[in-house]
Amino acid sequence: MDKSDITLERMRSFVRVAQRGSLSAVAREFSLGQSTVTRHLRELEEAVGVPLLSRTTRRITLTDEGSRYYADCVQILRLVEQAGDEARGTRGAPAGQIRISCSAAIGVLHISRLLFAFQDRYPDIGIDLSLTDERIDLVREGVDIALRLGPLTDSSMKLRPLGMSRRLLVAAPAYLAARGRPKAPRDLIGHEGIRMSNIAGSETLVLEGPRGARHEVPFGGRFRIDHGLAAREALAAGRGIAPAHHWLIDDLLADGRLEAILPDHAPPAVPVSLLIVPERSGIARVRLLVDFLAVEILSVPGIGRRKA
Repeated sequence: MDKSDITLERMRSFVRVAQRGSLSAVAREFSLGQSTVTRHLRELEEAVGVPLLSRTTRRITLTDEGSRYYADCVQILRLVEQAGDEARGTRGAPAGQIRISCSAAIGVLHISRLLFAFQDRYPDIGIDLSLTDERIDLVREGVDIALRLGPLTDSSMKLRPLGMSRRLLVAAPAYLAARGRPKAPRDLIGHEGIRMSNIAGSETLVLEGPRGARHEVPFGGRFRIDHGLAAREALAAGRGIAPAHHWLIDDLLADGRLEAILPDHAPPAVPVSLLIVPERSGIARVRLLVDFLAVEILSVPGIGRRKA
């Protein structure tokens, strides 16, 4: 078998098996028999001349050679797709699939409805939304763009700043009635804090006060959680005090289930950004979604433009 046997079909099977770790899942996705997917992998390995995947009864993993080859295959397949999209784009409305990764809580509460509106505007564009708070490898996971909260350090991706997410300190009225309402930052010491276990430094609460004053208060508590929606439920249940993004609890504030504490002091606002895989940024449908989110994200409660 020579290099001409390295086909796009075999590459696609290899890439998806590497991403999903399951022959049967890829066979279902491509509407192929599992034996066909297995044959694609075998023929590709024979053509390349090295083993690309390590298979056991429990899982499928990439070999060292396979990891390097995988990254190249992803780039090749994306370039092929981009070329086809650009050619089709000259003939009609944008079409195709976009895969977006998004921080989980804001994705459930707000970004999903923005994506519905985007698809209503562009009905031929499909959306694959992955909700995770983990900082995943976008290229390896086959993601086009990722919406993230907080500082970002991945210099290999294109960065599109979207705005700043305002936060405030809140608790349920029942909790405040039982434990007392803090009047100053130092009064928070000894209160039950609802802390995010996946955020470094959550044992210290940083507040910005009037005239630029900064306060750092020890922040303890018996309940730690790694998901914003669970923190929301804990707040509503009166389990303690927490700093929360406005978009996370705006409805609970409106109906009185939560109250703002120390309104003159607030946790620092958090950047909201899009990470874009450089090779995908030139695709028309990806550009459309990036531009759409850059405008519509400002409709999410508590998210405003960055100050110059």
